[in-house]
Amino acid sequence: MSDNQNLLAEQRRALILEEVRRRGGARVNELTRKLSVSDMTVRRDLDALARQGALEKVHGGAVPVAEASTHEPGFEAKSSLELSAKEDIARAAATMAQPGTAIALSGGTTTFALARHLLEVPNLTVVTNSVRVADVFHAAQRSGAGAGTAGTRPGAATVVLTGGVRTPSDSLVGSVADAAIRSLHFDALFLGVHGISVEAGLSTPNLAEAETNRQFVGSARRVIVVADHTKWGTVGLSSFASLDQVDALVTDGGLPAAAREEIQERLPELVVAGEQDGEGFAGAL
Repeated sequence: MSDNQNLLAEQRRALILEEVRRRGGARVNELTRKLSVSDMTVRRDLDALARQGALEKVHGGAVPVAEASTHEPGFEAKSSLELSAKEDIARAAATMAQPGTAIALSGGTTTFALARHLLEVPNLTVVTNSVRVADVFHAAQRSGAGAGTAGTRPGAATVVLTGGVRTPSDSLVGSVADAAIRSLHFDALFLGVHGISVEAGLSTPNLAEAETNRQFVGSARRVIVVADHTKWGTVGLSSFASLDQVDALVTDGGLPAAAREEIQERLPELVVAGEQDGEGFAGAL
């Protein structure tokens, strides 16, 4: 299958997931009409999404997966969700990283998207517990230096990957990661989250990841949460930070007006990516 065909399949499956989540379910015949593809194509997409754990197949269609507070999807399952929103968020968040500073990136698919945009910011020191994020910088450095040559491209980031135990989302957590993060200090932390709410603050279904994220928050001068609108109101098993520990939230235009008002009452800065001529809307108290 070509790259274009892969991209089309990825976009199509993202639309299917959005439809299933928005309506609480969708039938195959409805999806074929909406996407202008064959019945067989939709069924293949549903099979692929079901294997990733992103939805549940039922007779004639699909329904959302009923997630417990302890459910933690793998990286591949999460990477197929809200693709355009994550790209908008990543583009907006990258403008908040200053050249020559020390930043931290937590694990997650949104921070993975952000890493690609940070390649254009010179002389960063990047600390991450995400294998995927580290790979983005490593691949760019090899490409910039040229195959078989020594050194890295000018201005390339210095990347520190914490040790630790690997989670389903390809993050490194546990005592080794916690000790490394605790000994460091960051100008800014870009933090992906499983859930964010007024009552629970920032949360995750993974207890070890919660502790590692807690260390990240404690070591950062500025905490910037990058999360698409579907994370608002979601609560995982373990909270690791309250909203008053967050300096800014970068999200997308799908966030409802009521949620925006709640956030602006509690956070110093809200950036809604993709709005106001593509530059994002920023609100600060």
